[in-house]
Amino acid sequence: MKTIQELMEHTIQDLYSAENQIIDALPDLIDRVQSDQLRQALQMHREQTQQQVQRLEQIAQQMGIDPDGETCMAMQGLVEEAQDLLSQLEEGPVADAAIIGAAQKVEHYEIAAYGTARTLAQQAGQDQIADLLQQTLEEEKQTDEKLTSIATSSVNQKAAQS
Repeated sequence: MKTIQELMEHTIQDLYSAENQIIDALPDLIDRVQSDQLRQALQMHREQTQQQVQRLEQIAQQMGIDPDGETCMAMQGLVEEAQDLLSQLEEGPVADAAIIGAAQKVEHYEIAAYGTARTLAQQAGQDQIADLLQQTLEEEKQTDEKLTSIATSSVNQKAAQS
């Protein structure tokens, strides 16, 4: 990679891979959840993630690239870590707390990645792409805040009592 454009292409493909890995991983997490509030939040986020994938496809089309082409190794690691942790936990409040923690690690990665992509697009003068990335960045921040709220208002309290 020699240009900011090539870096942006790589970044969009990496994000596309990350989001698709999340879509694949979320059903297993949702199946393990006992908290109705957490289950609903994760289901809503899965739908939102599908919209984010469509946004990335739109961005890739505008850039004239195939959104496939990279494997997001960071997301692969986060998903594997979550699966490994959950394999060691019985279903219940502690597992729900672990799922929130794993989901927040994903959200924090995405916040960093989308922020970087947005800034690259801004620097490259691609304002429409930057706006689409900003929209997803805001959604990821909102999801992180919602997960924190669920953790602190109920799930972590139940986990502490079990």
